[in-house]
Amino acid sequence: MDITTKKITVLGSTGSIGRSTLEVIAGNPDKFKVCALSANNNIDVLKEQILQFKPDVAALSDEKAANELYKWLKVSGVNSCHVLSGPQGVCDVAAYGESDFVVSAIVGAAGLRPTLSAIRAKKHIGLANKETLVMAGAAVMAEAHKNGVTILPIDSEHSAIFQCLEGHDKAAVRRLILTASGGPFFGKTLQELEFVTRADALKHPNWEMGAKITIDSATLMNKGLEVIEAHHLFGFSHDKISVVVHPQSIIHSMVEFIDGSVLAELSVPDMKGPIAYALSYPERINGVLKRVNLEDICTLSFHKPDTDTFKCLRLAYEALKEGGTMPAVLNGANEAAVGLFIKDIINFNMIPDIIEEVMDAHDNIGECDLESVSEADSWARAIAVEKFMEVKK
Repeated sequence: MDITTKKITVLGSTGSIGRSTLEVIAGNPDKFKVCALSANNNIDVLKEQILQFKPDVAALSDEKAANELYKWLKVSGVNSCHVLSGPQGVCDVAAYGESDFVVSAIVGAAGLRPTLSAIRAKKHIGLANKETLVMAGAAVMAEAHKNGVTILPIDSEHSAIFQCLEGHDKAAVRRLILTASGGPFFGKTLQELEFVTRADALKHPNWEMGAKITIDSATLMNKGLEVIEAHHLFGFSHDKISVVVHPQSIIHSMVEFIDGSVLAELSVPDMKGPIAYALSYPERINGVLKRVNLEDICTLSFHKPDTDTFKCLRLAYEALKEGGTMPAVLNGANEAAVGLFIKDIINFNMIPDIIEEVMDAHDNIGECDLESVSEADSWARAIAVEKFMEVKK
């Protein structure tokens, strides 16, 4: 891929990864140009982005917000940006013909169909939406292969693994080692977690992220989803993917080889690093990140994950081992449970309990085509709410 004025589509442009992507693009106008944007309903931020980046087309999945944006563009005299609306509008933006590269940064299961739309339009992908591969990894990777599409990871852990694997034969790899910060509750007991609040859970010690992924980090579900994502991206089985807690978030992941050597990727915790690498691959952009000063850091520590207290990680491994529609059920139940926690309807410890009960109730048919995945996702969300109502009684 030529990086000269590469035309970029950003799906989920008003979220944390979307905004960081636009920061990288704004800092490198000789290399990148925004041609399309999409968001859910954050019209105020999207207006600012349209004025700054002047995309050809923008879509809002919320149709009411899209109508408001359309009227605002007419009144403002901004006639160069075409507005699309609804889920199909977002898929159409993903497949926009002028785009060279699509950053998929929509949060949660909603990112699956737009990402597939981009792949089927033969757009190379920078993937920040891990749920796409968690839910339908086999189908998505098959579509990418069929259409000659490259999927470059934007998650910091998978970008690190990708960089460590470059130039090495897969047969020489003993295991992938994903690092986890441990989130805001590292070292706490189940009893201590009983009374934590949403505000407590949103205080990530190292990373600035959106609410859903920050809660997932606190439960260790985020790391579980990343294990499944790594399985599909790099083709290693569950027993060759390990997790280690590394509270400093300087080493973003590692690869251990059969000769006993380990390669690690280090940088300050800033998503602009992996975003810039995906946008410019195989080149690197000068000065994207602050430099790592190891003398100031002094200590890098590592710990075994506590999967008794934070059982979401264990549940994710179980879903990966079982396969079929179970990963989609895991993800759907998690999104529903986290949504209930964010609304202060359930406490923190109920999140993994609800997910486990939904997984236990699922009759896995063993297939993972898109229709089966979609049905499993909807079923899991409904049963998650049902389980909460049973507990409430």
